[in-house]
Amino acid sequence: MDKVKIKRALISVSNKKGITDFAKGLAKFGVEIISTGGTAKALEKAGVSVEQVSEVTKFPEMLDGRVKTLHPAIHGALLAVRNKKEHMRQIKEQGIEPIDMVVVNLYPFAETIARSGVTLAEAIEQIDIGGPSMVRSAAKNFEGVAVVVSPERYEEVLAEMRENDGRLTKETRLDLARDAFKHTADYDETIYQYLGGEKEFPDLLKMVFTKIQDLRYGENPHQKAAWYREEGAPPHSLVFAQQLHGKDLSFNNILDLDAAWALANEFTVPVAVVVKHNNPCGVALADSIVTAYERAHACDPVSAFGSIVALNRVVDEAVAKQIAPTFVEAVIAPAYLEEALEILTKKKDVRLMYMGEEREPHIPTKDIKRIDGGILLQDRDAGYEEKKGMKVVTKGRPNEAQWGDLLFAWRVAKHVKSNTIVLARDLQTVGIGAGQMSRIDACDIAIKKAGKAKCKNSVLASDAFFPFRDVVDAAAKVGVKAIIQPGGSIRDDEVIAAANEHKMAMVFTGRRHFKH
Repeated sequence: MDKVKIKRALISVSNKKGITDFAKGLAKFGVEIISTGGTAKALEKAGVSVEQVSEVTKFPEMLDGRVKTLHPAIHGALLAVRNKKEHMRQIKEQGIEPIDMVVVNLYPFAETIARSGVTLAEAIEQIDIGGPSMVRSAAKNFEGVAVVVSPERYEEVLAEMRENDGRLTKETRLDLARDAFKHTADYDETIYQYLGGEKEFPDLLKMVFTKIQDLRYGENPHQKAAWYREEGAPPHSLVFAQQLHGKDLSFNNILDLDAAWALANEFTVPVAVVVKHNNPCGVALADSIVTAYERAHACDPVSAFGSIVALNRVVDEAVAKQIAPTFVEAVIAPAYLEEALEILTKKKDVRLMYMGEEREPHIPTKDIKRIDGGILLQDRDAGYEEKKGMKVVTKGRPNEAQWGDLLFAWRVAKHVKSNTIVLARDLQTVGIGAGQMSRIDACDIAIKKAGKAKCKNSVLASDAFFPFRDVVDAAAKVGVKAIIQPGGSIRDDEVIAAANEHKMAMVFTGRRHFKH
């Protein structure tokens, strides 16, 4: 059967986006609409004539709606092979009329389990039974039935029906069937992963990703690349950011945006983050976002050329004027005032990413590292250590201002590639040493970046313990007054003694933050 005339359609959708317009479009071809529950109410309210499923099955919905379409009057109508006389004879004898189209998308299981505090019972109730059954029946019988699971395909289907006097081609029906089986497979996989949640690292790991877009290239021009969204990603994730202006995002832009936004979300007070090659080159807190940006940019203005800027406050005119003179690849923020957009959109290429002001708390997820032939899976390094859980190990103690700088530098250090040294003063990074093979080299770079004047009276954060006292000695020479580090080295006593010799305060956090 090349082209199938659509005469009867069963519509039952959780995501009602565009469904009333689609149903009205079908009705124009004289298609009889069958529906259930909330979908039927929505269609009737929009003026679409609807036959209730219970009228077709001659059986009421029951068990709180768990059973409504699981009936031979529905599945016989979907599964009967149209060119088999025996099939058609049997359904006729039972008074079953064929259904030519199923329009179904499933209960929002992924969205439900993404909510904070959802219970197992609540999640179980969002496991759709009738929906997947109808989808699979229709998809199996694509020779005679069309199945539509995505609102994005409604207009395409109507357009083809307009071209073919209410008919759909076999090619389209097969393509819709492929979509349908992918839809149910992804749905079942999400349920499987959730119910396997008691086992933090399951024996069989399956993950589902949907392509967002192809990218011009990967990390380098000779590498092909694409961007994907993980099924069930929280709505505040970077994958849902809206681009308001600028060139298409590159592979490296996306990596740097992710790094910058993650660090910006470490703080609730106004913060500006400047990232270059996946490392922060300037971070600052302030009473206003414009001051935070000025101070963050001042940390390393040379590296800030061609950087990514993340702000955790609405971008106003004042901060836009500060950003505009510098070449930046992208800005990411909760929102932008019109005055700010007028300024920043004058720069043709700068990407402006809108995250939205209403954001849920960060939900820790697993972190994946690709290796030859497999992956490494770990908990994401989420959360941060509180002051009350830290230990001052030197004779001298940090004063109140130093404590603020230490806690600030410690949070920044978590987002810098190891080996990491962060120098900070007055809630502003003054020098960052990143990704070095030895900790003393990272320290030397941070000191060089800061310069002697900014080093004086600063504090130092190290993402891991000191294997030797050399970093303490180097920091003391340039005027560093306090150090924060995890502790745990076999030479801790030697390192603490060095700090005491230099009259420096030292704090142990008890946790390291390597970032490879």
